[in-house]
Amino acid sequence: MRHLSGANVMSLAASNNSTRTMALAALGVVYGDIGTSPLYTLRECFAGHHPLDLTPGNVMGVLSLIFWALIIVVTIKYVFFIMRADNHGEGGILALLALSRSTGVRSEWLKGALALTGIFGASLFYGDGIITPAISVLSAVEGLQIAAPELQRFTIPVAITILVALFMFQRKGTASVGALFGPVMLVWFSTLAVLGAYNILHYPRVLMALNPWHAFVFFQQHGIGSLLVFGAVVLAVTGGEALYADMGHFGRKPIQVAWLSMVLPALVMNYYGQGALLLEHPEAIDNPFYKLAPEWFLWPLLILATCATVIASQAVISGVFSVTRQAVQMGFWPRMRISHTSSREIGQIYIPQMNWLIMVAVILLILEFRSSSNIAAAYGIAVTTAMMVDTLLACFVASRLWRWPLPVVLLVGVIFFSVDALFLGPNILKIPDGGWFPLLVGGFVMLLMYTWRTGRRFLGAALARESLPLKPFIESLALGKPAIVPGTAIFMVSNLDLVPHALLHNLKHNKVLHERVVFLTISTQEIPFVPQGDRIQVEDLAPGLFIIRGSYGFQESPDVPRLLKQCQPFGLEFDMMDTTFFLSREHLIPSNDPGMPAILDKIFALMTRNAMSATSFFNIPPNRVVEMGTQIEI
Repeated sequence: MRHLSGANVMSLAASNNSTRTMALAALGVVYGDIGTSPLYTLRECFAGHHPLDLTPGNVMGVLSLIFWALIIVVTIKYVFFIMRADNHGEGGILALLALSRSTGVRSEWLKGALALTGIFGASLFYGDGIITPAISVLSAVEGLQIAAPELQRFTIPVAITILVALFMFQRKGTASVGALFGPVMLVWFSTLAVLGAYNILHYPRVLMALNPWHAFVFFQQHGIGSLLVFGAVVLAVTGGEALYADMGHFGRKPIQVAWLSMVLPALVMNYYGQGALLLEHPEAIDNPFYKLAPEWFLWPLLILATCATVIASQAVISGVFSVTRQAVQMGFWPRMRISHTSSREIGQIYIPQMNWLIMVAVILLILEFRSSSNIAAAYGIAVTTAMMVDTLLACFVASRLWRWPLPVVLLVGVIFFSVDALFLGPNILKIPDGGWFPLLVGGFVMLLMYTWRTGRRFLGAALARESLPLKPFIESLALGKPAIVPGTAIFMVSNLDLVPHALLHNLKHNKVLHERVVFLTISTQEIPFVPQGDRIQVEDLAPGLFIIRGSYGFQESPDVPRLLKQCQPFGLEFDMMDTTFFLSREHLIPSNDPGMPAILDKIFALMTRNAMSATSFFNIPPNRVVEMGTQIEI
């Protein structure tokens, strides 16, 4: 038997404490969305747009479906399969896309297909980011109809007020209240478990629904019509994708521990408690969640549910900010102002434009749909489609990166795709009832992402046609140098093989060259964080001419002044008061050349005009910048 030393015991204890601490924090950020699903899921199965008859067999069948959906989709697929796709500690659909593209794909067609798939999945997340705050907060506030029916008319105004306050708070960041998220959600999940267990004790036979036989009997009795219930059952697993998306913030193990030890048992007990209540009191179907509680506990439960849904909304909003930053860094989205709200947590960011756009969309959604039940019809299709994208990319990674045997990959893919299809199919039928909304949002965002990505490619080609090769240009300088002026000139470039337009304009109009010229290029790697040792590369081209290559991960924000300070070990020191940054600003002119459709050219030009300036994005001192404009036909 191997004995542990005192140091090893202390190290193990510290590791366990850290895991428990992170697991508690994960309760507040990771599980807010799926943790508030009991507010509306079972109600939608029996009182939604495609309601089932409230019979004992149907209740047992639906409970069995919910349990096994949680096991197959969340536990097996996300907790134990997809979370293996660890991109240097990070998760999420764009991280999964980056991981799949790092597998040595050579086919341009396949690269494009992977990029399009990732863009599609990321686009759908924006629809989720609008729907989740709306349905979560509204479903909680609807408890007013139970606690105080006379206040029913205030449901929508109260929900909108809470959400507006939440969005206005975003600029302050979540660092000040983030520490409360975990304990509040711990109380929430404990309450779910206690309420569920209390009602299960009154009807313990409901636990027989853990047996998948009840789901099988349900299918047998209802035939093809039974598939419609999946459109509501999917609400039980919405938010499951957050386990993978937030892996970078908490790590795989704490998320797994929190799910298996707390979240999954609490959810199952609450759903089965609601089922037990409905089997004894079918009239409770109008709001089975709140009717789990005794009358004296309604107001505390309403307040707790509202807090839980605010936390769930906060987590999704933060997720939208994170996805947007990744999209910007990976070249799928124009530069946007990104504010860091915490000096210690890099993931805590705030994007003003995105915040206000989402807030307006959420308010309009509530005013249009009026109830959480109506919004529920719009919820499932975005989530199920995004889950299918996760399955596709994860199977690709399993085959190309993990080197799983092809039969195993096909078997896993078929199983998960089949389950995803069972959820997606009925949700397609909900498109007229509201499912069009996330598809509209996702389609619009995808169009913008595609337009920006493609437009930048065409713009790069147009700039290349009008530029000079760098090496012959440097050789020509040796033959006849222009007038040399003191100081350092830094030209930011994207293609180091070409002479930057700003340099050509400076030579043409000012007819001078600085005594030290630096070509600075910043690239984003398909990893979340670049090690400091790989941050900078310096190349000496000729006397007074240098190339600096700066690399950042897609979770990092570039900082040019800080980057230049790190050049000292390479023999380059920069005095900002003696340094001038020359940037190019392109004025785009649509042309008749083959490329994007005319409407996309106009959209791209509009996005370019409204993109954040390179000066602000790269944190360059504005008083050290000279912009050189040029007209480019695309």
